[in-house]
Amino acid sequence: MKKIAFFPGSFDPFTKGHADIVERGLKLFDQIIIGIGTNTNKKRYFEIDRIDLEIKGTFKDDPRVTVVHYDDLTASVALKYGAQFILRGLRNTTDFEYENTISQVNRQLAKELETVFLITAPELAPISSTIVRELHKFGADISPYIPYKID
Repeated sequence: MKKIAFFPGSFDPFTKGHADIVERGLKLFDQIIIGIGTNTNKKRYFEIDRIDLEIKGTFKDDPRVTVVHYDDLTASVALKYGAQFILRGLRNTTDFEYENTISQVNRQLAKELETVFLITAPELAPISSTIVRELHKFGADISPYIPYKID
């Protein structure tokens, strides 16, 4: 059976840390579906269609990576695409506390889904989408933090 992982997030923007999780996840899974979700608690900074194109461009040479948009419960969408796993990256213990709670709820919603956590590479751990957005907002160069070129 093909091992499919669903990697959800708002990816506003998609950082080198996110790309690292996908690349390392491909050593564990046959396919990774990157799900760009709508977070009702956040207003997007970067347009979702633009981020979609940037993520697709980052993985254009790897057919095992696909990108979808969703506006539903993560567990429901993961099952819809045939995923058996939800892939998440952890930068620190704060991430773990937050992600652990979400994984427990996802498990209650869909017992057949298993959440897999990968620890972010140490050199990428300080990178967060929030910080990258702030840097961009004030005109700083964000190219060291994202795997593609952005204006």
